[in-house]
Amino acid sequence: MSEALFPKGAAIVFGGTGGLGAASARELARSGSDLALCYRSRKEQAETLAEEFRAFGRTVTIHAADATDADSIAAARDAAQAAHGRIHTLVWAAGPLVEQLHLSRTPAEHWKHAIDVEVHGFFAATQALIPHFREQGGGSFVHLGSAGHLRWPDRDGLSVAPKAANEALIKGLAREEGRYGIRANSVLVGVIDSGMFHDLLAKGAFDERWIAATKSALAIKRWGAPEEIGYAVSFLASNRALYVTGQQIAVAGGFGI
Repeated sequence: MSEALFPKGAAIVFGGTGGLGAASARELARSGSDLALCYRSRKEQAETLAEEFRAFGRTVTIHAADATDADSIAAARDAAQAAHGRIHTLVWAAGPLVEQLHLSRTPAEHWKHAIDVEVHGFFAATQALIPHFREQGGGSFVHLGSAGHLRWPDRDGLSVAPKAANEALIKGLAREEGRYGIRANSVLVGVIDSGMFHDLLAKGAFDERWIAATKSALAIKRWGAPEEIGYAVSFLASNRALYVTGQQIAVAGGFGI
Protein backbone atom coordinates (compact mmCIF):
# COMPACT_ATOMS: atom_id res chain seq x y z
CA MET A 1 0.00 0.00 0.00
CA SER A 2 1.34 3.47 -0.88
CA GLU A 3 2.15 5.90 1.88
CA ALA A 4 -0.66 8.27 2.88
CA LEU A 5 -0.45 11.68 1.24
CA PHE A 6 -1.37 13.50 4.47
CA PRO A 7 -0.66 12.99 8.17
CA LYS A 8 -3.45 11.53 10.28
CA GLY A 9 -6.20 13.93 11.25
CA ALA A 10 -7.87 16.77 9.41
CA ALA A 11 -7.11 20.06 7.75
CA ILE A 12 -8.99 22.99 9.25
CA VAL A 13 -9.99 25.54 6.60
CA PHE A 14 -10.94 29.04 7.71
CA GLY A 15 -13.03 30.80 5.07
CA GLY A 16 -14.11 27.41 3.83
CA THR A 17 -17.29 28.61 2.13
CA GLY A 18 -15.54 31.23 -0.02
CA GLY A 19 -14.63 30.45 -3.61
CA LEU A 20 -10.96 29.71 -2.95
CA GLY A 21 -11.48 28.25 0.51
CA ALA A 22 -13.99 25.78 -0.92
CA ALA A 23 -11.68 24.96 -3.85
CA SER A 24 -8.82 24.31 -1.42
CA ALA A 25 -10.99 22.13 0.80
CA ARG A 26 -12.30 20.22 -2.22
CA GLU A 27 -8.81 19.31 -3.42
CA LEU A 28 -7.70 18.34 0.08
CA ALA A 29 -10.68 16.00 0.37
CA ARG A 30 -10.19 14.63 -3.13
CA SER A 31 -6.54 13.92 -2.33
CA GLY A 32 -7.30 12.12 0.94
CA SER A 33 -7.52 14.55 3.85
CA ASP A 34 -10.39 14.77 6.32
CA LEU A 35 -11.70 18.29 6.86
CA ALA A 36 -12.91 20.73 9.49
CA LEU A 37 -14.67 23.35 7.39
CA CYS A 38 -15.10 26.76 9.05
CA TYR A 39 -17.67 29.36 8.09
CA ARG A 40 -18.74 32.74 9.50
CA SER A 41 -22.37 33.07 8.46
CA ARG A 42 -23.06 30.69 5.57
CA LYS A 43 -23.91 27.55 7.54
CA GLU A 44 -26.19 26.13 4.85
CA GLN A 45 -23.48 26.46 2.23
CA ALA A 46 -20.98 24.83 4.59
CA GLU A 47 -23.34 21.88 5.07
CA THR A 48 -23.77 21.51 1.30
CA LEU A 49 -20.01 21.54 0.75
CA ALA A 50 -19.48 19.04 3.56
CA GLU A 51 -21.90 16.61 1.91
CA GLU A 52 -20.06 17.03 -1.40
CA PHE A 53 -16.69 16.36 0.19
CA ARG A 54 -17.93 13.32 2.11
CA ALA A 55 -18.59 11.73 -1.26
CA PHE A 56 -14.81 11.44 -1.59
CA GLY A 57 -14.89 9.10 1.41
CA ARG A 58 -13.68 11.70 3.88
CA THR A 59 -14.86 12.68 7.35
CA VAL A 60 -15.98 16.32 7.19
CA THR A 61 -17.22 18.52 10.04
CA ILE A 62 -18.37 22.14 9.96
CA HIS A 63 -17.64 24.82 12.56
CA ALA A 64 -18.71 28.43 13.02
CA ALA A 65 -15.76 30.83 13.36
CA ASP A 66 -15.45 34.61 13.24
CA ALA A 67 -11.99 35.76 12.13
CA THR A 68 -12.32 38.92 14.24
CA ASP A 69 -12.91 36.94 17.46
CA ALA A 70 -9.98 34.97 18.89
CA ASP A 71 -12.27 33.07 21.25
CA SER A 72 -14.41 31.98 18.30
CA ILE A 73 -11.31 30.74 16.48
CA ALA A 74 -10.17 28.82 19.56
CA ALA A 75 -13.62 27.27 19.94
CA ALA A 76 -13.54 26.07 16.32
CA ARG A 77 -10.11 24.54 16.96
CA ASP A 78 -11.36 22.75 20.06
CA ALA A 79 -14.40 21.38 18.25
CA ALA A 80 -12.32 20.24 15.28
CA GLN A 81 -9.76 18.60 17.52
CA ALA A 82 -12.48 16.80 19.46
CA ALA A 83 -14.06 15.54 16.24
CA HIS A 84 -10.90 14.51 14.39
CA GLY A 85 -8.34 13.85 17.12
CA ARG A 86 -5.64 15.76 15.29
CA ILE A 87 -5.41 18.81 13.05
CA HIS A 88 -2.49 18.45 10.64
CA THR A 89 -2.93 21.68 8.63
CA LEU A 90 -4.48 25.11 9.00
CA VAL A 91 -5.53 26.72 5.72
CA TRP A 92 -6.21 30.46 5.98
CA ALA A 93 -8.62 31.54 3.24
CA ALA A 94 -10.68 34.01 5.29
CA GLY A 95 -11.08 37.58 4.16
CA PRO A 96 -13.66 40.28 3.44
CA LEU A 97 -14.79 41.41 0.00
CA VAL A 98 -12.03 43.82 -1.02
CA GLU A 99 -13.24 47.15 -2.35
CA GLN A 100 -11.05 48.39 -5.20
CA LEU A 101 -9.77 51.76 -3.95
CA HIS A 102 -6.59 53.76 -4.29
CA LEU A 103 -4.78 54.05 -0.98
CA SER A 104 -5.41 57.79 -0.94
CA ARG A 105 -9.16 57.15 -1.07
CA THR A 106 -9.33 54.22 1.35
CA PRO A 107 -11.51 54.97 4.40
CA ALA A 108 -9.79 54.28 7.70
CA GLU A 109 -12.60 51.97 8.80
CA HIS A 110 -12.12 49.80 5.70
CA TRP A 111 -8.39 49.60 6.41
CA LYS A 112 -8.94 48.68 10.05
CA HIS A 113 -11.48 46.01 9.13
CA ALA A 114 -9.14 44.43 6.57
CA ILE A 115 -6.31 44.33 9.11
CA ASP A 116 -8.60 42.96 11.80
CA VAL A 117 -9.89 40.10 9.65
CA GLU A 118 -6.79 39.12 7.73
CA VAL A 119 -3.85 40.01 9.99
CA HIS A 120 -5.28 39.79 13.50
CA GLY A 121 -7.42 36.83 12.45
CA PHE A 122 -4.54 34.86 10.96
CA PHE A 123 -2.33 35.65 13.94
CA ALA A 124 -5.04 34.44 16.33
CA ALA A 125 -5.44 31.24 14.30
CA THR A 126 -1.71 30.50 14.40
CA GLN A 127 -1.65 31.17 18.14
CA ALA A 128 -4.53 28.74 18.55
CA LEU A 129 -2.87 25.96 16.57
CA ILE A 130 0.82 26.16 17.50
CA PRO A 131 0.45 24.36 20.87
CA HIS A 132 -1.57 21.58 19.24
CA PHE A 133 0.94 21.22 16.39
CA ARG A 134 3.82 21.02 18.88
CA GLU A 135 2.03 18.35 20.91
CA GLN A 136 1.40 16.31 17.76
CA GLY A 137 5.00 16.53 16.55
CA GLY A 138 4.32 18.97 13.72
CA GLY A 139 1.80 20.61 11.47
CA SER A 140 1.42 22.98 8.56
CA PHE A 141 0.15 26.51 7.99
CA VAL A 142 -0.97 27.33 4.44
CA HIS A 143 -1.89 30.97 3.84
CA LEU A 144 -3.68 32.30 0.77
CA GLY A 145 -1.82 35.47 -0.08
CA SER A 146 -1.78 37.83 -3.05
CA ALA A 147 0.23 37.95 -6.27
CA GLY A 148 0.27 41.68 -5.56
CA HIS A 149 3.17 40.78 -3.27
CA LEU A 150 5.21 40.44 -6.48
CA ARG A 151 3.93 43.47 -8.38
CA TRP A 152 1.65 46.18 -6.98
CA PRO A 153 -1.86 46.16 -8.49
CA ASP A 154 -3.42 49.61 -8.27
CA ARG A 155 -6.54 49.86 -6.10
CA ASP A 156 -5.99 46.46 -4.45
CA GLY A 157 -4.23 47.72 -1.34
CA LEU A 158 -6.93 46.48 1.04
CA SER A 159 -6.01 42.96 -0.03
CA VAL A 160 -2.29 43.20 -0.72
CA ALA A 161 -1.13 45.15 2.35
CA PRO A 162 -2.73 42.92 5.02
CA LYS A 163 -1.57 39.79 3.21
CA ALA A 164 1.96 41.23 3.03
CA ALA A 165 1.97 41.41 6.83
CA ASN A 166 0.98 37.76 6.88
CA GLU A 167 3.83 36.91 4.49
CA ALA A 168 6.23 38.26 7.12
CA LEU A 169 4.42 36.20 9.76
CA ILE A 170 4.80 33.09 7.59
CA LYS A 171 8.58 33.63 7.45
CA GLY A 172 8.72 34.07 11.22
CA LEU A 173 6.64 30.97 11.90
CA ALA A 174 8.75 28.90 9.54
CA ARG A 175 11.95 30.03 11.21
CA GLU A 176 10.82 29.79 14.83
CA GLU A 177 8.63 26.70 14.69
CA GLY A 178 10.56 24.48 12.29
CA ARG A 179 12.37 22.84 15.21
CA TYR A 180 8.98 21.47 16.28
CA GLY A 181 8.16 20.05 12.86
CA ILE A 182 5.84 22.97 12.03
CA ARG A 183 5.93 24.35 8.49
CA ALA A 184 4.45 27.59 7.11
CA ASN A 185 3.97 28.53 3.45
CA SER A 186 1.87 30.76 1.21
CA VAL A 187 0.04 30.46 -2.08
CA LEU A 188 0.15 33.84 -3.84
CA VAL A 189 -3.18 34.14 -5.63
CA GLY A 190 -3.55 35.90 -8.97
CA VAL A 191 -6.80 36.65 -10.80
CA ILE A 192 -8.84 33.49 -10.29
CA ASP A 193 -12.11 32.88 -12.13
CA SER A 194 -14.11 32.37 -8.96
CA GLY A 195 -15.52 33.87 -5.79
CA MET A 196 -14.43 37.41 -5.03
CA PHE A 197 -13.41 38.17 -8.62
CA HIS A 198 -16.95 37.39 -9.77
CA ASP A 199 -18.40 39.53 -6.97
CA LEU A 200 -16.23 42.50 -7.94
CA LEU A 201 -17.06 42.08 -11.63
CA ALA A 202 -20.74 42.19 -10.76
CA LYS A 203 -20.16 45.44 -8.85
CA GLY A 204 -18.46 46.99 -11.88
CA ALA A 205 -15.04 47.21 -10.20
CA PHE A 206 -13.26 46.05 -13.38
CA ASP A 207 -13.91 47.42 -16.86
CA GLU A 208 -12.78 46.11 -20.25
CA ARG A 209 -9.64 48.24 -20.18
CA TRP A 210 -8.64 46.76 -16.82
CA ILE A 211 -9.28 43.23 -18.10
CA ALA A 212 -7.18 43.81 -21.23
CA ALA A 213 -4.33 45.43 -19.31
CA THR A 214 -4.28 42.71 -16.67
CA LYS A 215 -4.26 39.89 -19.22
CA SER A 216 -1.45 41.62 -21.10
CA ALA A 217 0.63 41.48 -17.89
CA LEU A 218 0.21 37.70 -17.63
CA ALA A 219 2.64 35.24 -19.16
CA ILE A 220 -0.21 32.72 -19.40
CA LYS A 221 -3.03 34.59 -21.14
CA ARG A 222 -6.01 33.42 -19.10
CA TRP A 223 -7.48 33.70 -15.64
CA GLY A 224 -6.60 30.99 -13.16
CA ALA A 225 -9.04 28.23 -12.25
CA PRO A 226 -10.01 27.79 -8.58
CA GLU A 227 -8.85 24.18 -8.55
CA GLU A 228 -5.34 25.38 -9.43
CA ILE A 229 -5.23 27.12 -6.06
CA GLY A 230 -6.45 23.88 -4.50
CA TYR A 231 -3.61 21.91 -6.09
CA ALA A 232 -1.01 24.24 -4.56
CA VAL A 233 -2.67 24.21 -1.14
CA SER A 234 -2.92 20.42 -1.17
CA PHE A 235 0.74 20.04 -2.09
CA LEU A 236 1.94 22.36 0.67
CA ALA A 237 -0.23 20.54 3.23
CA SER A 238 0.94 17.10 2.12
CA ASN A 239 3.74 14.77 3.11
CA ARG A 240 5.35 15.60 -0.24
CA ALA A 241 6.29 19.04 1.10
CA LEU A 242 7.77 18.09 4.47
CA TYR A 243 11.04 19.89 3.63
CA VAL A 244 9.30 22.99 2.28
CA THR A 245 8.79 25.91 4.65
CA GLY A 246 8.84 29.69 4.57
CA GLN A 247 8.08 29.64 0.85
CA GLN A 248 5.61 31.12 -1.61
CA ILE A 249 4.04 29.44 -4.62
CA ALA A 250 2.67 32.05 -7.02
CA VAL A 251 -0.42 30.72 -8.81
CA ALA A 252 -0.71 33.83 -10.92
CA GLY A 253 -0.11 33.02 -14.56
CA GLY A 254 3.27 34.73 -14.57
CA PHE A 255 2.06 38.03 -13.11
CA GLY A 256 5.04 39.93 -11.78
CA ILE A 257 7.72 38.34 -13.98
